[in-house]
Amino acid sequence: MLRLTMKTKVKDAVNWQEKFIELEASSAQKLAETEASFSSTINVLEGRISELEALTKYYEEQFRLAKHKQYGPSSEKSVSGDQLGLFDEAENTANLKKAEELEKVTYEPPKGKGKLKDDLSDAPMETVEYSLPEDGLGCPTCGGAMHNMSSEEQCNIEIIPAKVLVKRHLRHVYSCRNCEKTGVKSTIVKAPMPEPVIKGSLASPSAIAHIAVQKYVNAVPLYRQEQEFLRQGFSLSRQTMANWLIRSTADWLEPVYEHMRRVLLAEDITHADESTLQVLKEPGKKANTESYMWLYRTGKHAERPIVLFEYQPTRSSSHPKRFLDGFNGYIHTDGYAGYHNLGPGKVVVGCWAHMRRKLDEALKSLSEEDRDRATANKGYQLCNKLFALEAEWADLPPGERLKNRILESKPLAEAFFDWAKTANAIPQSPVGKAAHYALKQQPWLMNIFLDGRLEISNNRAERSIKPFVIGRKNWLFCNTPKGARASSVIYSIIESAKENGLKPFEYLEHLLSKLPNSTMSAIDALLPWAGGLPDYVRVEKV
Repeated sequence: MLRLTMKTKVKDAVNWQEKFIELEASSAQKLAETEASFSSTINVLEGRISELEALTKYYEEQFRLAKHKQYGPSSEKSVSGDQLGLFDEAENTANLKKAEELEKVTYEPPKGKGKLKDDLSDAPMETVEYSLPEDGLGCPTCGGAMHNMSSEEQCNIEIIPAKVLVKRHLRHVYSCRNCEKTGVKSTIVKAPMPEPVIKGSLASPSAIAHIAVQKYVNAVPLYRQEQEFLRQGFSLSRQTMANWLIRSTADWLEPVYEHMRRVLLAEDITHADESTLQVLKEPGKKANTESYMWLYRTGKHAERPIVLFEYQPTRSSSHPKRFLDGFNGYIHTDGYAGYHNLGPGKVVVGCWAHMRRKLDEALKSLSEEDRDRATANKGYQLCNKLFALEAEWADLPPGERLKNRILESKPLAEAFFDWAKTANAIPQSPVGKAAHYALKQQPWLMNIFLDGRLEISNNRAERSIKPFVIGRKNWLFCNTPKGARASSVIYSIIESAKENGLKPFEYLEHLLSKLPNSTMSAIDALLPWAGGLPDYVRVEKV
């Protein structure tokens, strides 16, 4: 009995031991599963934290960049260490250890005529004299006669606003009395009279030129001009003004535009750019979709400066390819891929200003503590050195400039692209995007080393398209494609006139007066660079 009890106890102990081992193994397995679950959860959370940190960093970068665009300077030019800021010059130059000195304010009368009077020496002048009447020349003290001992002069600038004047053209018609009496066929002779710019219309060359200059130079929309005419007591609707611009452009200005286009295509260096435009009644498109205004202009060394705009409904690369058909040479552009396949004979030159702008935006978006800041700054400084060298060589002949570029600038450019290849930055970060942009644009950016006449940036085109961008902010859109086409032609005439030192209003009026009374072969003598243009259309050099 005792032996049976002992066997039972031993068996129970073994069972309990086996159960304990099973329980221990089960607990270990559950603990391992729990640890694995916790480890997986921790990895997920760490990944999510990293994502949120990256997202927060991105939003901080965008916030800093937006804040700078709203409140900071628009230029990406850097300020050297020895260059003073605009508003802290007094603080930077003040010597706090020096004893305070009170500024002595004195007045000295101006000597000579002065700069303003010199500038107005060629302006029309009207003299108004103020004299005492004959009966007022007696001396108030003794009653004796007074004489004119001297005079005092005061000059003022008088502004005469534009006014509306109806000019009536009356042409006399003559016939022969003798022919009428003898029964011979009567001879009728009309006195010569200039042909109107638009037949059967009240439009005159000066009226059309004024409306065009107000809209395309001063950015005054037609509806505001309509209101100004009403204030002068004259009713001229915006629809009528638009019709005058479109009709005069189609009849007289487009041939001038096409002639300038042929001259531009004969050059071997040009610049190109494009900007958006909204056309309300574009066939097959909604009113809120974007169309484009393309710009093409001659280079710095062209003898005949030309600026041409062209309206197109899309941003397709087929438009510059068609416009530049027949052109052979260098084309300055930004990084838009639509310019990179324009056909044989055309070499695209990239814009280093756009490249530097990418790095400038990256620096503005990064905090002072960000590790990517040092990386971006290295590339930015290399770009700055390229621009600094170009500024030093601005007045050199093209051949000497090219030689200096090969010796000094090209190694800097190669170092810049080496930086872009080794930039340790996240691809989606501002620095990563800038480095990727640099490597993508490298073939075209390096083309600046092919010719000393080429420029380091496409800023020449951007400056030329700026008047259109400013005007668009005021008149907002074009109503029809015809209006957009007319706008592109008038912008071309006006900007080319400005480039050649002409007054836009006077030149447009001269064109619209001469073209209706000339043959198409006379266009050469009316182009903006023609030597036979009258002096009154030229800006006087100061």
